[in-house]
Amino acid sequence: MNRKVFQLLVDNTAGVLSRISGLFSRRGYNIESITAGITSDERYTRITIVTSGDDEILDQIEKQVAKLVDVRNIKELAPDNSVYRELVLIKVKAGNEDRQGIIAVADIFRAKIVDVAPDSLIIELTGNQSKIDAFISLLAGYEILEIARTGIAGLGRGTETVTYL
Repeated sequence: MNRKVFQLLVDNTAGVLSRISGLFSRRGYNIESITAGITSDERYTRITIVTSGDDEILDQIEKQVAKLVDVRNIKELAPDNSVYRELVLIKVKAGNEDRQGIIAVADIFRAKIVDVAPDSLIIELTGNQSKIDAFISLLAGYEILEIARTGIAGLGRGTETVTYL
């Protein structure tokens, strides 16, 4: 199974995300991660989709998505020529005896403590998936209460990958 990251520029209209995810659902394609947000031009939304399958399925996904009316542009974000980031919020149980150890691990990864409660901490970390996975594995000695991951957002490097509409 191969994995690809697709970046879509779509019209910023009601139901566009539903139509795109519906295509994946109808065809039985897998979405590992999907993120969406408005661009600098309010008429368009940038959607980043991480999906997996064999080469034939991935090519089919790209062609089927490109046919959707709202889709203005689709391109693969190749790992060598792109920057990917993900945000994670992690709530960790932290009594007085654990707090300093958790903060030390967070400092190593340049994570931020964004909330402190008497019995827990919420940590924010941004980075690539391997950095986030490594951070979570180092927290395995502590009780992780909740995790919220955003999924991948990405852009191609340089100006030659910019799409002008």
